[in-house]
Amino acid sequence: MRLGIVTGGGDCPGLNAVIRAVVHTAQHRYGDGVVGYRHGFRGVVEGDAVPLGVAETDALLATGGTALGTARYHPAEHHGAELRALTTLERDGVGALIVVGGDGTLAAANRLAEAGARVVGVPKTIDNDVPGTDRSVGFDSALTIATEAVDRVRTTAESHDRLMVVEVMGHHTGWLAYGAGIAGGAHAILAPERPFDIAEVAEALRRRHETVSYSIVVVAEGASPLPGTMDLGPRREPNGSIVAGAVGERVRSELAVRTGFESRLVVLGHVQRGGAPTPADRLLASRFGVAAVEAVEEGASGVMTALVGDEVGIVPLAVAATGPRAAPAALVEAAQVLVG
Repeated sequence: MRLGIVTGGGDCPGLNAVIRAVVHTAQHRYGDGVVGYRHGFRGVVEGDAVPLGVAETDALLATGGTALGTARYHPAEHHGAELRALTTLERDGVGALIVVGGDGTLAAANRLAEAGARVVGVPKTIDNDVPGTDRSVGFDSALTIATEAVDRVRTTAESHDRLMVVEVMGHHTGWLAYGAGIAGGAHAILAPERPFDIAEVAEALRRRHETVSYSIVVVAEGASPLPGTMDLGPRREPNGSIVAGAVGERVRSELAVRTGFESRLVVLGHVQRGGAPTPADRLLASRFGVAAVEAVEEGASGVMTALVGDEVGIVPLAVAATGPRAAPAALVEAAQVLVG
C-alpha cells in the first residue's frame, strides 16, 4: 500500500516527529511507500506531492515546524476542492491519507472520509483543545516555552517592582494560560473558561502589593470579561484573525489605572509555536505516528489517534468536530486556589 501524509493548520513542535514515525513504521514494519503533500490540504487538492523515505525523514525527530509546510486551507470552503482531492489520491495510488491537524483540519479530514477517502487523523495543537484526546502534539512544547517566559518575567518584575502581564495563545480555551500560570506561579490567570471581573483582579493585586511589591498576570488571548465590567474593544482583524496583544494590552492598561502600579506587557505570540519539540512531544508524536499507520493497516478509516490516560488508541474522527475541549473545572479551580 502507498500512504499519504499531510500537515494542516498552524505549525507546532512535533509535526516532523509524526512524519518521521509514519514513514519509519510504514516502511520498516509494513514495506509501504509514503508520499507527503505540501502546504496542507491545498497540496492534496493541487497534487503538490513529494516522496518520503527513511533517508529524508530520519533527522526530523528533534526539529520544529513541518518539513511538508502547512496552510489553513479546508477543501469544503473551495468549490470542487474535495473532488479534486479525491482525484489526486486516486491518481497517486494513495490507499489511505494520514492527516495531522487541529480541530478544523480534522473536521475537514472527516468530511473527506465521508466523501469516500480512507483517512486517519493525528491531533496536534498547542491549545490542547481537540476533543477525544487528553493531549495533542505541540501542547507540551508550547507550555514549556510559556512557563519559561513567566519564570523569566518574574526576575524583572521583582527587580523593578512591576506588574507584568503575559499574554499567551488560546482563542477558545485556557489550557496554556492555566498551565503556564500554575507552573510559573502567576498571581492571576485570565482565560476563556471563566470570564473575569477586572475590578476584582485589581483589588486582589492591590492587597498582594501590601506585602509583596510585584505581580504577574497570565492572560489567554481569548479571555473575556464579565458582561458590563469592561470593554475590550476590537480583538480581531477584518479577516477574522485574532490581534495578538489586544487583550493583554487592554488588561494591562486597565490594571495600571486601577492599581497605580508600573506595568509592562509581554506578548509571546508565535514564539510559542516555534523551536524544537520537548521530549514529551517527541514521544507523543512518535506514538501517534505508529498508531496511525497501524490503524490504516487494520483497515480503519474515519478515526484519529488519541491519548487517554497513558494509552494510545483510536477514536472516531467526527469527535474532533465537537470541540473545542475546554480546560476541566478541576484545573480552573486549582488555578484559583494557587494564584495570589
